[in-house]
Amino acid sequence: MKTFRSGLIALGVSAAVSTALLTTANAASRDYIDIVGSSTVYPFATVVAETYGKKTGNKTPKIESTGSGGGMKLFCAGAGIDTPDITNASRRIKMSEFNKCQDNGVKEITEVQIGFDGIAIANAKTAPDFKITLKDLFLGLAKKVPGKKPGELIDNPYKSWKEIDSNLPDEKIEVLGPPPTSGTRDAFAELALEGGCKKFDWIKQIKADSKKAKKAGDKAKAKELKQKYKAICHTIREDGAYVEAGENDNLIVEKLVKNPAALGVFGFSFLDQNSDKVKGAIVDSVPLTFESIADGSYPVSRPLYFYVKNSHVGKVPGIKEYVTEFTSEDAWGDDGYLTDKGLIPLSPEKRKEMAKSARNFTPLELKAE
Repeated sequence: MKTFRSGLIALGVSAAVSTALLTTANAASRDYIDIVGSSTVYPFATVVAETYGKKTGNKTPKIESTGSGGGMKLFCAGAGIDTPDITNASRRIKMSEFNKCQDNGVKEITEVQIGFDGIAIANAKTAPDFKITLKDLFLGLAKKVPGKKPGELIDNPYKSWKEIDSNLPDEKIEVLGPPPTSGTRDAFAELALEGGCKKFDWIKQIKADSKKAKKAGDKAKAKELKQKYKAICHTIREDGAYVEAGENDNLIVEKLVKNPAALGVFGFSFLDQNSDKVKGAIVDSVPLTFESIADGSYPVSRPLYFYVKNSHVGKVPGIKEYVTEFTSEDAWGDDGYLTDKGLIPLSPEKRKEMAKSARNFTPLELKAE
């Protein structure tokens, strides 16, 4: 490609025009869709990709499981054809990622919410049922926890679950979960750990004070309090109680089978696919089921997404058809083939609205809170 560019410039073609022509040449040389991102969305995207390939005769899209954060980094690296067309995410795009996309020339992005997923706190099928609260999870896994004095934070002293609550098993706290690049990790911190963190009134008050400061126009104070709150509620301990097991959920399942005393963190869809080996814990008295996620009663559930780089539509063949297949009732509907894989569908009204937005490639407008 360097020779191609040099030849164009030698013929008197400007660098800007030669770059545009080079991009077109690259586009013509890639005849498949390039997808990265969430390990949770990966199995859904894979089934859609295979169905799309059979229906259209096009090459099956290349899909990599990089984690939501890793996918966003690759997706937002630039608008060139050497960057991914689509990234999957098990959380919504962050403002910082959206801004990075904009800075790197990825100006128009289509957001597609595909459904919901629950985050399982799971153990081996052979182990006793595990019943836990969000407060227990926070106390078991936070880096710092409340001490005896009001407003006091101490390094997490808990070694076993029974030390937190006498009703919990007398087992060492050992939780296998995803790394910081994972959307599952982000959602677990926001839904499970913060959900338990808010049970302490003085910590909850920090967030309330942050909102008051923002309303009063004191942005610096609001930011300081918000960061303090997040540091307390989202920071996971690093003393071995939480074990980063990478983006490979299969590895977590294998380790749970070998160690029935351990817990694992991953998406419901993956739990559903491995129900012969692992089972979900009951959280805040609610069992993890398809129905409890759909009706919102399960406390650790989240929306799932994919994002499309609009500038690649029409350049890379098949993006429109892939999006159409993913947003078809045959795929994501109440009786669609993705529900067999564990996807919790959106409501019919929301699906209709989202399908229209996705197929029109309506650019996402994201504003800071």
